[in-house]
Amino acid sequence: MSRRPTTSRRLADTGSIPFVGSFHPKSRPSPLMSLGLVVGALLIIGYVYHGSGGRSAADALNRLEGGMSCTAELHKALPVLKKAYGDNMRKVLHVGPDTCSVVSKLLKEEDTEAWGIEPYDLDETDSNCKHLVHNGIVRVADIKFPLPYRSKSFSLVIVSDAVDYLSPRYLNKTLPELARVAADGLVILSGYPGQQRVKVAELSKFGRPAKLRSSSWWVRFFIQTSLEENEAATKKFEQAAAKRSYKPACQVFHLKPLLR
Repeated sequence: MSRRPTTSRRLADTGSIPFVGSFHPKSRPSPLMSLGLVVGALLIIGYVYHGSGGRSAADALNRLEGGMSCTAELHKALPVLKKAYGDNMRKVLHVGPDTCSVVSKLLKEEDTEAWGIEPYDLDETDSNCKHLVHNGIVRVADIKFPLPYRSKSFSLVIVSDAVDYLSPRYLNKTLPELARVAADGLVILSGYPGQQRVKVAELSKFGRPAKLRSSSWWVRFFIQTSLEENEAATKKFEQAAAKRSYKPACQVFHLKPLLR
């Protein structure tokens, strides 16, 4: 499966300035009209940015597309997770698309080791991501199969934008496998029902549409697969989020590692 293209790439393919391509080639707009169009486009982007509560431009554009990236949300949640888990974030495995960006951010933290699994093909990578892949820090792997790590290899495993594309048939195997390689805990970021995640034209890149499930569905599933929610970690995360006035845009579940 290939990873979905970023919003910015889609915009780049269609032209950077809205409406400019709509003019007839023989008609030459005046400089003042061209300037007005550019200023108008900037004002629209600025309005969307302001309406997003101070979020990045990419987030604002993502909202216009009607989608929600839990991997992008993870970047905002990392300081809260650091506060909640403390030393348990000393050795982290991230599983999800754009894992190179998450791993790079974690590696900037003092006394933190980080690895990543990209569940979709890496179509385009920058030099930093190529370096991480070359050194085996980031791997491309199908998470429907056993992970190439020993049990309890990582203190904390964080998953974003991955489990929503798995059917219960594969979740029954994948989630216990993710919990197997975690020594101190497993954190899952999942979309809320009603959030649009993938357009019809992009379904082939994932193989199936995202299945956004309710929190009650997930709780029942955790019980059925013998996964126990980590109430202590959940409470610490909620307290740290409240202090920072942070409200996650994705569901965040904290699970205990497997006892065996």
